[in-house]
Amino acid sequence: MTVTEIIKKLESLGRPENVAGMARFGIVTTKAFGISAPELKGFAREVKKEAEDRHALALELWETGIYDARVIAFLIDDPKEATKKQMDAWARGFDNWATVDGTCGYLFCRTPFAYEKAVEWSGKKPEFIKRAGFSLMAYLAVHDKKADDEKLAAFLPVIEKNSDDERNFVKKAVNWALRQIGKRNLSLNKLAIETAERIKLQNTKAARWIAADALRELTSDTIRERLRKKSAADLRG
Repeated sequence: MTVTEIIKKLESLGRPENVAGMARFGIVTTKAFGISAPELKGFAREVKKEAEDRHALALELWETGIYDARVIAFLIDDPKEATKKQMDAWARGFDNWATVDGTCGYLFCRTPFAYEKAVEWSGKKPEFIKRAGFSLMAYLAVHDKKADDEKLAAFLPVIEKNSDDERNFVKKAVNWALRQIGKRNLSLNKLAIETAERIKLQNTKAARWIAADALRELTSDTIRERLRKKSAADLRG
């Protein structure tokens, strides 16, 4: 299946009326067909099955700049073949939060460079590259089951340092990363709560929101009880 054939198929699946709906959710991009997520995932499975070289195909699809084609790209690409150069190039092309989170969640967080890029991108100025850094942190906290506490705890000072960014898509990602790390286990929950308390003391609008929202969840009875049960289960082996 060639890029031309894939784009033709995507056009046939398009729903122009959905593009306006995407914009209402903050997904604003240069070109989109308005295809639903389930349809995109279903079509991606077909493409992945038929592709002779899915990594090369993913690179070509990304270069089209079309939102829906880029979704197919990050869904079919092989994280083992992704390179730092590719990750940086794709990050420079990020233009909306959905592409950022999809690419980080389905592809980038599964590469060998995820931790390095999470820290590196968190220090960048462009809004969506910076969001990608914290999106990676959030996804790593969820998906990297083998990571020890120290590896994830190393993100907390980075989160604290960047909690004064008022930009909507950045502060939400900073908050998200903090919450996901704090929901990993009791030890990280304690460290994340301590981080949130320090963030609160910064007393900027963004920091107050990030801290209050994170503390509301991380100190809740529901989360603490779930983590206690998880800890007990881990001890039982």
